[in-house]
Amino acid sequence: MNAAMNIPASETGKLPGTHASMVDELCDRARVASRLVALADTSRKDAWLTGLAAALRREAPRLVAVNALDLAGAGGLSAALQDRLTLNPARIESMARGLEQLVALPDPVGRVREARVAPSGIRVEKVGVPLGVVLFIYESRPNVTVDAAGVCLKSGNAIILRGGREAQESNRALVELCRAELERAGLPADAVQQVPVSDRALVGCLLAEGERIDLVIPRGGEDLVRRVAREARMPVLKHYTGNCHLFVDASAPLTMAGAIVVDSKCSRPGVCNALETMLVHADWASQHLPALLADLRSRGVRIRGCPRTAELAGWVEAACPADWDTEYLDLILAVKVVAGLNEAISHITRHTSGHTEGIITADSANAEVFCQQVDSAAVLVNASTRLHDGGELGLGAEIGISTGKFHARGPCGLEELTSYKYVVRGDGQVRG
Repeated sequence: MNAAMNIPASETGKLPGTHASMVDELCDRARVASRLVALADTSRKDAWLTGLAAALRREAPRLVAVNALDLAGAGGLSAALQDRLTLNPARIESMARGLEQLVALPDPVGRVREARVAPSGIRVEKVGVPLGVVLFIYESRPNVTVDAAGVCLKSGNAIILRGGREAQESNRALVELCRAELERAGLPADAVQQVPVSDRALVGCLLAEGERIDLVIPRGGEDLVRRVAREARMPVLKHYTGNCHLFVDASAPLTMAGAIVVDSKCSRPGVCNALETMLVHADWASQHLPALLADLRSRGVRIRGCPRTAELAGWVEAACPADWDTEYLDLILAVKVVAGLNEAISHITRHTSGHTEGIITADSANAEVFCQQVDSAAVLVNASTRLHDGGELGLGAEIGISTGKFHARGPCGLEELTSYKYVVRGDGQVRG
């Protein structure tokens, strides 16, 4: 489209009235905006992404100051959750780079995925189309606000954002930037809207809007995801817990294993792709596990171990059955010594949340068996669990990591936020 696509913009955060009227206005504006964004050409969407990246860099000091207001009210959160809430110059730069990565990616809207000529002579094309309106419900991480908006807009969708109350000021500032840059790019500001209140009852009203919202993506704690899955009247793309595992095989190189485990657990323990359970081959454990655990301990990691782990390092805490199913999101690691590959795979199969699992090994046959038999959204060989991320996989910014199998799995980027239609061209053919 060449003409600027402006519609009257609501002032996000100032919608009047009851929950029902708020929801009506959010949904109606999103649907109008979604139809316009679906028709926007790639250059206009890319101009918005580029402008927003520049605005983030320009406004970084102000965003950090606003984020400090949220952090000041987050005293009751754990250190790991406060880390998730934090915006700093490095994270803002990462957000900007994620948007620029999206610019470099092909636009999935209008892309011909398949083409064939049928026996009748009709020409059949399978063409990418946007989903429409996406409701995104998430907690604690204001950087996700920009990632989600970027992925949705580039894929031709409108988005309604409902972030956690602990990040309300940061999210408001980021949404204001998104909307200002949309207007500057000639796109409808209401393609990005923020739910103006944090009342949980409003979430129930939104989840009932199956006719006006095309997809809901919950990204947060297990209780949130289960509630959304239970109540939603529209399809749900679930981002369940990240109970991520690493198996250290008997042949695992010592230096490599140490580096991968430390990065997986310690780089950002409060995120969904952080390591939560380490399984260690008994032979490797006898030689190397005490030193690895001591290194983790020196970094502030608490270890909850099986009886054999406790024999090798008497200071560890005893693991209970619940530890094998726990996403700690903190500097806590469950450790179990296993007899070998089969026991490791059995343990993962029983306790996985379907997010990320990895093996550290020099045995290519064991690596292949692990990849074939472990059924999670990402299976890694000799790499940190923290690499299961849209940007790290070369997909650009993501809106979440789906642990389900329908309709998308793993990092949900541009392709995962589109559907398709069949365009059929003929020369007068009839069925007969």
